[in-house]
Amino acid sequence: MDFHYSAEDEAFRLELRTWLETNTPKTSSHTDDPFMEDNAEEWQQRLQWHQKMHAAGWVGISWPKEYGGRGATLTQSLIYEEELSRARTPRLLNGLGIALVGPTLMHWGSEEQKKRYIPKILSAEEMWCQGYSEPGSGSDVASLRTSAVEDCDYFVVNGQKVWTSDAHHADMCILLVRTDPNAPKHQGISYILVDMHSPGVTVRPLVQITGESGFNEVFFEDVRVPKANLIGEKNRGWQVAITTLMFERSGLGGGRDLTGQVRELQNLAESLDVDGHPAWEGSSVRQQIAQFACEAAALKYTRYRQITRRLQGLPPGPEGSVLKLAMSELSMKMSYFARNRTSGVREIVVAAV
Repeated sequence: MDFHYSAEDEAFRLELRTWLETNTPKTSSHTDDPFMEDNAEEWQQRLQWHQKMHAAGWVGISWPKEYGGRGATLTQSLIYEEELSRARTPRLLNGLGIALVGPTLMHWGSEEQKKRYIPKILSAEEMWCQGYSEPGSGSDVASLRTSAVEDCDYFVVNGQKVWTSDAHHADMCILLVRTDPNAPKHQGISYILVDMHSPGVTVRPLVQITGESGFNEVFFEDVRVPKANLIGEKNRGWQVAITTLMFERSGLGGGRDLTGQVRELQNLAESLDVDGHPAWEGSSVRQQIAQFACEAAALKYTRYRQITRRLQGLPPGPEGSVLKLAMSELSMKMSYFARNRTSGVREIVVAAV
């Protein structure tokens, strides 16, 4: 693994870091949780930040230049994520559209579909969600039962999707539907684009134990979808769906690294008072946060291993799956450690023992 960046990459880092230092909101609220619901004010702040980033050419940097991106290399994409994490910027909007929908349409969409949908993804003029999972069809997505029946120039869609992130904000949905109920389950599936404002679409929030509701369930009742919104061939949508999943799994390793979250945890410990002294002065607290820092660093270098494989022309290895699992577990451990941030500072020491 080579940790040295080219002069071009370092120039890219300097350009981005300089821009972020000048433009990142000083009082912005930051979260690494993509499923945390924003109130209206926070959503508007994120929209303004997204628009500012887009106007400066810092959204969808890995997209080809012909579609509004910068054609950034893998290493530049890695630098991009590192610098956003370092600056603790607000999350951009339309992450699913940028990472999954746009690249899928570039590969499978007709010219008319590309012209209609792609330009509005980077700008967040149209928000996207993903209609894959259903009650009873989670890990086995191909067992889905949401149906689409042809009626002249339309598909009439009926069914339900669940765990649909940001559906309450979405304008469009990439939807898997069964168009041939008699075909084997991996066949007879079609991939269509559905306007979430269509009559018959109902979005209901799934409220988590935290009170947040970034996930949703979506019901489709006689929703009419133009056949022009079919991506790829009818009954062969599984191929298109796999393409979308490949873009998801070949990402840079589960999002931002967690070193910024470790720093925030340290700042919390330094600001909390325990018996007249900052919690940070407790050796057990420092030891636990140091352990988190070591684990975050290990995950960062595992991510580098994945990037190295791809730079060598190899397909993505198991590092991506390992990272997703390990990052989720580490983030949860840090959140558990800091859970008493507002309800009682003494237990932060107890949690560290």
